Amino acid sequence: MTPAERQTKIEAYGRAAEELEAVLRELPPAMWTWRPAPDQWTVHEIAVHIADSEANSYVRARRFMAEPGSGLMAYDEMAWARALDYHAQSVAEAVELFRVLRRSTYHLIKRLPAAAWAHTAEHPENGRMTLDDWLVIYERHVRDHAAQMRVVRAAWEQAGRP
Repeated sequence: MTPAERQTKIEAYGRAAEELEAVLRELPPAMWTWRPAPDQWTVHEIAVHIADSEANSYVRARRFMAEPGSGLMAYDEMAWARALDYHAQSVAEAVELFRVLRRSTYHLIKRLPAAAWAHTAEHPENGRMTLDDWLVIYERHVRDHAAQMRVVRAAWEQAGRP
C-alpha cells in the first residue's frame, strides 16, 4: 500500500463512528430487533457486534505495534452474540464504546512510522497479517455492516413492516 493510500484509509477509519451513527439514524428503532431470518442478525445485534469487534481490533492493533510477530485472538462472533445476549445490551453504550476505542486507535495509527505498517502478527484463521492488512479490514468494517443493516431494513419493509 502506498503512503497516500494508507493515509486515505486512516482518515476513513477515523470517520467510522460518524458513519455508524448516521446509519442508525436512518433506521427506525422499531425495526432494530427484527430478525430477517433465523441465521441472520438484527440491526441491534450488528451494532453491539461492531463494538465487540472494535474491542478486539483495539487489542490487535496494539499487538502489531508493540509485539510484532505475536499471535492474535480469533473469536466466534455468533457465539458472542448468543452468549453475551446482545439484545440485552444498550446500542447507545455500544456506539459510545466503539467511538472511544476507534478514536484512541485512530490517534495512535496516524502518527506511526512507515516501518510499523510492515509489522506482522499471526491470526489463527487468516494466517500471517501485516498492520496494513489490519487497516484494510477495519477501515471497511463499519461500512460493510452499515450495508448489512440496510439489507435488514429492506427485508423488514418487504415483509410489510411499517
